[in-house]
Amino acid sequence: MFEMDGDGKGKKSKKEKKKERLEGMKKEMDIFRLFSVHPQGLTSSFASQVLERDGPNALRPPKGTPEYVKFARQLAGGLQCLMWVAASICFIAFGIELARGNLASFDNLYLAITLISVVVVTGCFGYYQEFKSTNIIASFKNLVPQQALVIRDGQKNQINAIDLVVGDLVEIKGGDRVPADIRVIFAQGCKVDNSSLTGESEPQSKTPECTHENPLETRNIAFFSTTCLEGVANGIVINTGDRTIIGRIASLASGVGNEKTPIAIEIEHFVDIIASLAIAFGFTFFVVAMFIGYEFLEAMIFFMAIVVAYVPEGLLATVTVCLSLTAKRLARKNCVVKNLEAVETLGSTSVICSDKTGTLTQNRMTVAHLWFDNHVHAADTTEDQSGQSFDQSSETWRALARIAGLCNRAVFRPDQEGLPVPRRLVVGDASETALLKFTELTIGNIMVYRDRFNKVVEVPFNSTNKFQLSVHELEDPMDLRYLLVMKGAPERILERCSTILIKGQELPLDEHLKESFLTAQMDLGGLGERVLGFCYVYLNEKEFPRGYKFDSDEMNFTTSDLCFAGLISMIDPPRATVPDAVMKCRTAGIRVVMVTGDHPITARAIAANVGIISEGSETVEDIAIRKRIPVEQVNKSDARACVINGGQLKDMSSEDLDEALRSHPEMVFARTSPQQKLIIVESCQRLGSIVAVTGDGVNDSPALKKADIGIAMGIAGSDAAKNAADMILLDDNFASIVTGVEQGRLIFDNLKKSIAYTLTKNIPELTPYLIYITVSVPLPLGCITILFIELATDIVISLAYEKAESDIMNLKPRNPRRDRLVNEALAAYSYFQIGAIQSFAGFTDYFTAMAQEGWYPLMCVGLRAHWENVHLQDMQDSYGQEWTFGQRLYQQYTCYTVFFVSIEICQISDVLIRKTRRLSVFQQGNKVLVSAIVFQLLLGNLLCYCPGMPNIFNFMPIRVQWWFVPVPYGILIFVYDEIRKLGVRRNPGSKRNHQVSNPKNKSSCSQKTPSSPSSRSILLFKTMHSTFQMAILPSRVWMVSEWACSSFCTAWLPGSTTSTRLLSWPPYGPPRTLSPWQPTQIYRGRRTENIEDGRKGRGSPE
Repeated sequence: MFEMDGDGKGKKSKKEKKKERLEGMKKEMDIFRLFSVHPQGLTSSFASQVLERDGPNALRPPKGTPEYVKFARQLAGGLQCLMWVAASICFIAFGIELARGNLASFDNLYLAITLISVVVVTGCFGYYQEFKSTNIIASFKNLVPQQALVIRDGQKNQINAIDLVVGDLVEIKGGDRVPADIRVIFAQGCKVDNSSLTGESEPQSKTPECTHENPLETRNIAFFSTTCLEGVANGIVINTGDRTIIGRIASLASGVGNEKTPIAIEIEHFVDIIASLAIAFGFTFFVVAMFIGYEFLEAMIFFMAIVVAYVPEGLLATVTVCLSLTAKRLARKNCVVKNLEAVETLGSTSVICSDKTGTLTQNRMTVAHLWFDNHVHAADTTEDQSGQSFDQSSETWRALARIAGLCNRAVFRPDQEGLPVPRRLVVGDASETALLKFTELTIGNIMVYRDRFNKVVEVPFNSTNKFQLSVHELEDPMDLRYLLVMKGAPERILERCSTILIKGQELPLDEHLKESFLTAQMDLGGLGERVLGFCYVYLNEKEFPRGYKFDSDEMNFTTSDLCFAGLISMIDPPRATVPDAVMKCRTAGIRVVMVTGDHPITARAIAANVGIISEGSETVEDIAIRKRIPVEQVNKSDARACVINGGQLKDMSSEDLDEALRSHPEMVFARTSPQQKLIIVESCQRLGSIVAVTGDGVNDSPALKKADIGIAMGIAGSDAAKNAADMILLDDNFASIVTGVEQGRLIFDNLKKSIAYTLTKNIPELTPYLIYITVSVPLPLGCITILFIELATDIVISLAYEKAESDIMNLKPRNPRRDRLVNEALAAYSYFQIGAIQSFAGFTDYFTAMAQEGWYPLMCVGLRAHWENVHLQDMQDSYGQEWTFGQRLYQQYTCYTVFFVSIEICQISDVLIRKTRRLSVFQQGNKVLVSAIVFQLLLGNLLCYCPGMPNIFNFMPIRVQWWFVPVPYGILIFVYDEIRKLGVRRNPGSKRNHQVSNPKNKSSCSQKTPSSPSSRSILLFKTMHSTFQMAILPSRVWMVSEWACSSFCTAWLPGSTTSTRLLSWPPYGPPRTLSPWQPTQIYRGRRTENIEDGRKGRGSPE
């Protein structure tokens, strides 16, 4: 088509020009010469030069927050700003009082310096912990580097993608992340997800042909960071790092801040509540101080001291330490946590949907059995092949071995000729690796063998077809036929076959041979082996002449009427640590569900081996066989275990699946697709479970994202799965998940302990001012002293180093939607029980010190106004001795110190009881906490007896006996809490103890309180007796003592019987009922029967 210009000359339209340009781009040319690349790839030396010139193949990280800004945030946060304001007020008050000539104004100066010291010290510590956490997370990125399969020096090598350079020849396959911008030069069924780059929701096919002028729309370019969904492709790297398309886009985008984690939000919410209460109390005391005659600045200092004392300054630092320590522990256990929030979520997990291959098993497939010529043969995988049980000259065996060797993409890594075949490293998946090694052992050099059968087309395995095929030229140049070989799921292979090879002859596949096939498949699968079927066909020479253009996408060749050659089964033995890990999950109330693509028989065998299906558990089919009745007549609820295949799952409604999960505690899903895994996860979540999912394939991404926590495999996992997951297992080991669960529970436990400890000391800090105002006694506790209580006695950070209690994995998972970090019962226990005891200890020591100096308690009541009168220099005590104002001031400082010492002693007991929430403190050690207690005592003595302290921080040397006055209260705190913990251990289902100590255990039934005095006497006596037993008596004496206790109750207390149990004590409630999700529990090595539902369950502990 032409247009005429003014001179009458023809001119091509723009559309025509565009078409010509596109045709020019499609012309066949030497693609390697175009990109200056040799078909054998770059040389290693040249690649190193290019890498040095262009830099690494990585996106330049966004500009981070400067370190000085991070440090400034630690010094000027919300609570820190409040303390800076308080320090400023103190400085102003000091200046005003100094101008008036008041020598006592130096107290304000010392208070201001103390406040600033608190801000600086806590800020430096917070910055240090943040710096360490940042380094830990940054180091995780190096633990799981992206890999790329590259051809250099004519050899395939697996290298870090960061080392790729322009001109490298790379190969990608389904599940890989494209390592750079590449020009596709070969593709088979390759489809790429470009949604992250172009927004296209549909997968885009990749071919070597140019289809569009726009690089973003042409099919022969694959872009960095996109994901290959299926198929394979080879290409030449054309851009790396920031020069890629995604790099250019990333350079235009600004960094986005990280969202706060739920645990951080909950802690901040708690701190906000505490701060609000602190401001409310501070304002109340401010008003009262003004009312009783304090000046404004003094009342404001009073207000600020109350606020600062009430706010838990060390709590946020404790959270940071907890998370940092957890990250380190998990790193040592080969777990990479992409988001530390995920660890705490993992601690709440109630269902784990786990893959089989590589996670529960070793992912080291070896050929175990072969079925051909209608016989099963054991495979010999030794180097000398002396134990082979079949005739290797058999025509059927040769055909089967030829299929196994040709229909196989696995290759040995280079330079391993001197190593034994079983020890050679292979590039390929587990099943093809087993077949490659076995054929190498039986038919010789497999790479040379493959060269004799030139491959012309290949259709890779995918989850839809469940088969893999390739077409080859025959080694005889005179035979122009093509050979099609196929392997895959046995049932899928068999349905494509019409004949079977028996002793070298192709026979019709009749019902008798099909039955033999099914029997062999079930027998081999029942051994826990993975079974693959193999078949072949010689393509008709007339329909498929030499040079025929095969299309792997359209599959323009026959895939039916094939000849079945045989079966090969492979074993992937379970990991040694998995059975114990599954048992720990059972004990922890966590249900393990296997979701695999293997055959149901194989899946069930492995599930039984690792304990997912427990010994003695039966499926509906087992019950039908045992009772010799049809399956339809079996009551499905009688079956403890259930194996559902993908076909059955496809026909089930959501309600049917939910009912199956409710009815059968032990579930195995076999022959499932990744889409069905997502359906299973959604069903578990509908039932209220917190679900963790393991996955390794790109198609597992939806399930990993849908799960409450996604866990990807570090070795076998695809890049897409790793990107979607919250945690990566570097060793692909299921036992590492159990470690993560324990660490998640430990975080919650330690934070709960820290908050309980933090809340407790607020009461003895607040009550002195309450008594000071209401009873008008001399002030028992000063502002600076309160700050030193927060500093010197606050060793809450040491609780972050507390190890997990021995029974932490014996408890049911907590429900994060219902079980909060702080609840009313915990606050009441900390404030009104332990806090009240500490307050009594402080006032006992205070009044003791006053009385021994001549001021009896009754005389102290109403004494405040005269005591604080600066002009009263002859005030008489209970003995008539006169006191000047200066002497009274030093006595007041002595009272400050005494009250400080009292809180310090009681806080030692408090931190000891916080070490555990259920177990006795004698069962748990913490060297860091012991060191912190020693440091606390040394610092307390330094403050009391160091010269100059009275003039600086208002601390006075005190009598030695005043250190021992609060000791009985400390012992009371310790004994009181040990008795409470004993009750928790004796009956973990109590609602009250659930709130205070054990959020993972709930009682679902109620029990009335015994009303008779005899019952209460029995229970009280038994509690005291059991505590005495645990603390003092040896084991043999314990048994005699127990018998004596029972005899005493029976003989002397009316209405008692030998069956009376401490477990019925109403404050601790009845044993919790059994959830159908956890019908079997192990507690102290004993199983008990649940009479109500007839299943084994966790009964009352001994």
